[in-house]
Amino acid sequence: MASIELMLGGGSLLNQVGRDLNTMVERQLAPLGLTAQQAALLLQASREIRTPSQLKQQLGTDTAGMTRLLDRLADKGLLRRVQHPGDRRSIIIELTADGQALLPRLPPIFGRVNKQLFHGFTADEITLMTGMLTRMLSNLATQIN
Repeated sequence: MASIELMLGGGSLLNQVGRDLNTMVERQLAPLGLTAQQAALLLQASREIRTPSQLKQQLGTDTAGMTRLLDRLADKGLLRRVQHPGDRRSIIIELTADGQALLPRLPPIFGRVNKQLFHGFTADEITLMTGMLTRMLSNLATQIN
């Protein structure tokens, strides 16, 4: 097992990479008037019928955070809440025409940032890192859930 100093240093680096990655994405999305989380919500909601609860899990936020995200995007005219066709007690998130029009601009932004993030890495290194990060998430999920 690795020393506590080594693990703390690794955790600190992961945290710093996450912050810097988020900052880069936020800067790229700023001209569109979106945050990274708002853009991620639009992309997730565009893929299939999604309830706020499903989106909340996908985005890793809580109920209050999801409500704020949905309110902000609805205020911007990018989505609306509509009654779920199969469950009258539930709502789904539907993108407006403006939200749909914005969608093609989002993946290239995330792509450019990821290209910069992984500059100089081989495919094998990215695969190895992805596996390790997935394992880390799994390790944390057992403690969170």
